[in-house]
Amino acid sequence: MIIPIRCFTCGKPIGHLYEKYIKLLNEGKTIKEALDELGLERACCRQIFLGHIQQIEIIAKLKKF
Repeated sequence: MIIPIRCFTCGKPIGHLYEKYIKLLNEGKTIKEALDELGLERACCRQIFLGHIQQIEIIAKLKKF
């Protein structure tokens, strides 16, 4: 799954925040701190980030041409 451009429930634009989220986590922030800093206050927006798995990298390893 690729991060959606908008939240499925409330419609808030969130797609542009994913790279910043990963950067904050790599800097040592906790998940809560990163989500708070990005301004994701609603549970619906937070659950998209918490439930996201980078499947593109996994699929790329399995796909043979």
